[in-house]
Amino acid sequence: MKTIALAAFAALATAAIAAPATAATAAPATAAITAPVVIRDRDHLALSPKGDRVLDVEASDPGDLVDDPHGKVVLRDGAGKVLGAYDPCKACKYDGTAWSPSGAAFVFIATDRKAGTATLYAVEAGAKAKPRALAVVKGVANTPRWSPDGSRVALLATVGAHKLTGAIEAGAAQVGRIGDSNDEQRIAVVSAKGGPLAFVSPDDAYVYEFDWAPGGFVGVAAKGNGDNNWWIATLDFIGEDGRARTIAAPRMQIELPRVSPDGKTVAFIGGLMSDWQSIGGDVYTVPLAGGEPLDVTPDFKGSFRSIDWRGDKIVTGAIVDDAFAIGSVDPVSRAIATAWSAPVSVRTQLSGAVQFDAGGTSAAVITEDFNHAFAIAAGPLSKIAPITHDNDALAGNVSVQSVHWANEGFHLQGWLVGPKAVDASKKHPMVVIVHGGPSSAYTPHYIAAGGQHGSNFDFAHELIGKGYFLFYPNDRGSYGQGEAFTRANVKDFGGGDLRDMLAGVDAVEKIAPIDDGRLGLYGHSYGGWFSMWADTRTRRFKAFVAGAGIANWTSYYGQNGIDQWMIPFFGASVYDDPAAYRASSPIEFIKGAGTPMLLYVGERDVECPAPQSLEYWHALKTIGTPTELMIYAGEGHHFRKLSDLKDLRGRIVGWYERYLGAP
Repeated sequence: MKTIALAAFAALATAAIAAPATAATAAPATAAITAPVVIRDRDHLALSPKGDRVLDVEASDPGDLVDDPHGKVVLRDGAGKVLGAYDPCKACKYDGTAWSPSGAAFVFIATDRKAGTATLYAVEAGAKAKPRALAVVKGVANTPRWSPDGSRVALLATVGAHKLTGAIEAGAAQVGRIGDSNDEQRIAVVSAKGGPLAFVSPDDAYVYEFDWAPGGFVGVAAKGNGDNNWWIATLDFIGEDGRARTIAAPRMQIELPRVSPDGKTVAFIGGLMSDWQSIGGDVYTVPLAGGEPLDVTPDFKGSFRSIDWRGDKIVTGAIVDDAFAIGSVDPVSRAIATAWSAPVSVRTQLSGAVQFDAGGTSAAVITEDFNHAFAIAAGPLSKIAPITHDNDALAGNVSVQSVHWANEGFHLQGWLVGPKAVDASKKHPMVVIVHGGPSSAYTPHYIAAGGQHGSNFDFAHELIGKGYFLFYPNDRGSYGQGEAFTRANVKDFGGGDLRDMLAGVDAVEKIAPIDDGRLGLYGHSYGGWFSMWADTRTRRFKAFVAGAGIANWTSYYGQNGIDQWMIPFFGASVYDDPAAYRASSPIEFIKGAGTPMLLYVGERDVECPAPQSLEYWHALKTIGTPTELMIYAGEGHHFRKLSDLKDLRGRIVGWYERYLGAP
């Protein structure tokens, strides 16, 4: 439930704490960059049904821009040659690319945030074709999907939206009478020729994801507040007449519902997931008529992130240990096959991590790793390879090791990243970076020079350039080792996962010249809580940074806008089992927090409200532990203002330099 607590604290916190950096607190100036590092950014990939063409949204980012760079929708052939580029709205951001079943046309969405509109465009797939507007939403929209016969397009639309889609976005101001009005994301349908939108799903339900089905749609939906209720959403059939019935209501989170070609079965990814669109779990099937979902991958030692039906098989993408794997699942025999695997991160768009052709024999993804920026990789499943080379000239800036260790019967993995050239005769400081979630995983990402690129926050290049190592552990509770591993920290926050992390540090110190006397720790969201918690439990670290952390699970339960996520992890509400929440609240053990800590948070963070960071900062000040707090005006859980991210990078690097020193 959302409350007005954040608004009440924000005015005080902004005035008292979020002042410009002074000479005493500002981060040291970084060396001047003589030439911009231009990254070709890519997102929202779609593969044509024949596998011979790809669409994506591309932009050139030189770093340290005022806003995300304006992109274009780019059409390429299977070898990567540009066939066309589309930019009908200079003020818009593009997403939601999708091919028609025949491959003769495609659509995409153009969002004008200042005007508060989202326009669905269609393009006949020829080099000289121009985009034509099919429909306009006065609000926000996403995820267009063509009907099987290609005559219509459905999408998710929120008319009159008060905020961007998802709980990580900045929340609307909590003023006036609270809880009476919710944004409701609904399925809307328009003719492929254009015309008025027809809203299909009920007006009191929030639909998170959907797929076409005979006579209607299958959707993941919940009544009421869309930010909060995804954790209790059900799998529903929604008829074109607007009537809805529940197919299944499993006690787990549901992602990517997919209807089989014969229209009889629904597949989805199910599991313990702590954020919508942070996907990981097993593959389940259930009859469209309704029933109990069946786990068809019960012993899989990985976490599925993408599924689609191709014939009677389900084609898949998954995190498996330190790699991303593309393959298939036979839902009858439960046989799992891997066709391609690589130590990379992949993405396409909201509708799944992998794009497959109509036959399931070819695929396309956007890949990156620690030393290689975004590239489109495509081709037959066993021969997926880069087809774009815009970023090939960018430098590989770091050394990388995939580190494995064992602790308390668990097989664990993490990434050790450091300078390309290391003087092994000297000891180096190291910062441990704990991921959010907790259901998530650190996978490779390009570590770029040249300032802040886009809104993906990363200060790694600055620290590594100063001789630091960074360690990204995937402790129990993470993706990549199977569903039992992901569930292993339920009702045990800060217990086994903290011991896993410390054992990982021990393992790293055996293979790299790390100075155990100069260790730091960083985390955001669950990682921010982890940083606060670790400060009360160990003296091994000499500096902490906690972004959007949680100091007090008891007060947090009533302050945040997504309290439904907590029940699967704590087993009950705070009102039914307060002891479970107090047992892992850092504020309960605050007298043990003696290590310097920098805290930061967005003023309008729905997931981890600013009062939590303020409470911890106040406690540290009271007991005399060195601390600073920054509350960034107007920001949510995911920061959008690039100037704020640039400022934050400098503060974090400066904090570690102050307390860990230079090598």
